[in-house]
Amino acid sequence: MGRVPNVTRADALAALRNPLAFIAARWTPQPRTVRRAALAALVMSVVIVVTGGAVRLTGSGLGCPTWPKCTEDSIHNTAEMGIHGYIEFGNRLLTYVLCAAVGWAIVAARAGKPRRRSLTRLGWAQFWIVMGNAVLGGIVVLVGLNPYTVAAHFLLSSALIAVATVMWQRTREGDEPPRPLVGKAVQQLVWCMVAASGVLIAVGTVVTGAGPHAGDSSEVERMPLDWETVSKLHAVLAWIVVTLTFALWFVLKAVDAPKGPSARTRELFVILLAQGAIGYVQYFTELPEVLVGAHMFGSCVMWIWVLRVLLSLRERPAARAEAPGAPSAQASLTNA
Repeated sequence: MGRVPNVTRADALAALRNPLAFIAARWTPQPRTVRRAALAALVMSVVIVVTGGAVRLTGSGLGCPTWPKCTEDSIHNTAEMGIHGYIEFGNRLLTYVLCAAVGWAIVAARAGKPRRRSLTRLGWAQFWIVMGNAVLGGIVVLVGLNPYTVAAHFLLSSALIAVATVMWQRTREGDEPPRPLVGKAVQQLVWCMVAASGVLIAVGTVVTGAGPHAGDSSEVERMPLDWETVSKLHAVLAWIVVTLTFALWFVLKAVDAPKGPSARTRELFVILLAQGAIGYVQYFTELPEVLVGAHMFGSCVMWIWVLRVLLSLRERPAARAEAPGAPSAQASLTNA
């Protein structure tokens, strides 16, 4: 083992003033490390949605009846609260795991060489969304699982997944200006699909807000809408997204598009078919909790792949190599 370097008073002060810059000056992660950190943040953003759904589907939404503490006198659940307290408090603890994953992504992005400010900004965007959603989650508890706040909580989680997906994709690209791989008409078709998918997810929260899974065994307010009507609207929107995806797949084949967009579109089409099958089965079997949870997970995966299709329509090569004799970016950083 090498000798551990002494940390001077100046080093300690520098670390306190700007810990990210202090770490970046002493550690350069491999590109795959940055990619894995971004992927970890994305995976945890999906996990927190699925476990949040488990809280709701087990009737544990008010397992901790207050916030930020679990009870008026305890920051954590007590044995007297039973299984619902453990489930709700466990989901709250996972928020710290999510914060750790996002923090790791921020540190890895900031320490990468050359420095990529766009990646760091995407990491910080995730951090602030997590903080905002944590506060909103507390409000959800304090207002007794009001369905409108629950819907907003899920939509903000979808925004987190979107930013995490973009960051993960950007770690696999360079920083040159994006170059389109398909024509304008195809891009417009994809944007229509993205918009329809966003509306589909939003209406899905209304289906949940009007449906029978209120999240707690007590009397919880529901959205004053006919659940079956909203469910049918949700199904129509799902078929619109499926149709747009199939049309995109056909168009990409017709114009002999690159392999990337075609592959992502084909994968999305399969995901949509699986998600639709789960949706119809849960509808005709009176919404069993396991299938509803699987449908929530499928919604996250579908949203990720919709964004992957969008991001596959362009390429961003790495920065051009410097001219012979010019100092490299790494040398410039070293000499700075």
